[in-house]
Amino acid sequence: MSQLDRRTFIKLLGAAGVVSTTGGLIFPNNTAAGDKARVVVVGGGFGGATCANYLRQYDSNLNVTLIEPNIQFVTCPFSNTVLAGIKSIKYITHNYDGLRKNYGVNIIHDMVISIDAIAKKLKLKSGETLIYDRLVVSPGISFNWSEIEGANEENSKMMPHAWKAGTQTIFLRKQLEAMKDGGKVIIASPRKPFRAPPAVYERASLIAYYLKKTKPSSKILLIDSSGDSEELAMFRTAWEKLYKGMIEWIDGSEQGEIVSADSKILSLTGRTIGTLKGDVVNLIPPQHAGKIARIAGLVDESGWCPVDPQNFVSTLQKDIHVIGDACIANPMQKTGHSANTQGKVCAAAIVTELGGGTMPDITYSTSIYSFLNPKHAFSSAGVYRLKNGKLKQVAGGLSAKKASRKTRLKEAIFASGWYKGITMDTFGKT
Repeated sequence: MSQLDRRTFIKLLGAAGVVSTTGGLIFPNNTAAGDKARVVVVGGGFGGATCANYLRQYDSNLNVTLIEPNIQFVTCPFSNTVLAGIKSIKYITHNYDGLRKNYGVNIIHDMVISIDAIAKKLKLKSGETLIYDRLVVSPGISFNWSEIEGANEENSKMMPHAWKAGTQTIFLRKQLEAMKDGGKVIIASPRKPFRAPPAVYERASLIAYYLKKTKPSSKILLIDSSGDSEELAMFRTAWEKLYKGMIEWIDGSEQGEIVSADSKILSLTGRTIGTLKGDVVNLIPPQHAGKIARIAGLVDESGWCPVDPQNFVSTLQKDIHVIGDACIANPMQKTGHSANTQGKVCAAAIVTELGGGTMPDITYSTSIYSFLNPKHAFSSAGVYRLKNGKLKQVAGGLSAKKASRKTRLKEAIFASGWYKGITMDTFGKT
């Protein structure tokens, strides 16, 4: 079998901000991996797709199967640019041809309905059963509709969340286009943890960009259940310069989150903020780990999946790894880049363990870019190390608070490059 040496390991992980800091990965011959070990990956987003293709890159002898019900994946990163009319839905839509053709990943478009962790098998909606040696679950998020009276998946056609990109993104874009000048857009975000918290502020910014050009008398109310933060302060300062008087931030923390919704009259009610009506309502519900994670017993009382951050193996079920938005990897935020990074670490851990090796120490790094308009962007970065079995942020931070227009333009250019790079890396494009 091929051996994954230290140089190859660093080269592959370093492609998206994960670096080996000590040791190497040398596998003995005649290992389980060499005997066509079966690794099944459930979920084809940034975490699952990355893990599947890197499993094959690390060891081409592995039998890797990716199970994903959708033929195409629409990314949440850059979906706000679609709402603003900057990019098309096609731009953020990706297929799995690269994983299949370039890396030999078996792709099954189906849905997992049950997982038997003891027998190491899973059942698909089609009736097929798959046996695995190692299982990676990357199910993303599900919405906890029960926390908001009157809110459900059906009503989200009238009050789109657009927090799972695709059809919902199109719904919200069409509503913004149809709204008359002078209308009111309400964006309501849940309390943390939830997927990509900074994206709420980017969304307000880019919708304001669209409205300023086409419907300049319109307003945006942002009901923020997370409360104030250093990151929010940067956005609010920029809003004063770019969209003065257009965006009103409402503190929804301290028990102020949304508790009921009426899709017929487009109103939201919070515990302490009363009832607000809008012409377009973007209601982002509370979230927890995707459904299959709960079915498989991977979720604790928090609604998310506890894992060992060194290899992302579940602390509740043996030989099952959980990556992406569903896992608890604090202080890493639930973002596409975090999922991509976790997918690589998880793949390396599986190949290492199947080969009888030991994972070296890893430094994890992630970044997230936020547009305020096509020529103005912020970024935040985090560098993490394992200390006493837990992830700790050791470096990183936000863009400079006071920066020139030229610097903000460079960050916007970097953001576009980052998106192209991470989608190529995730979906195996060449």
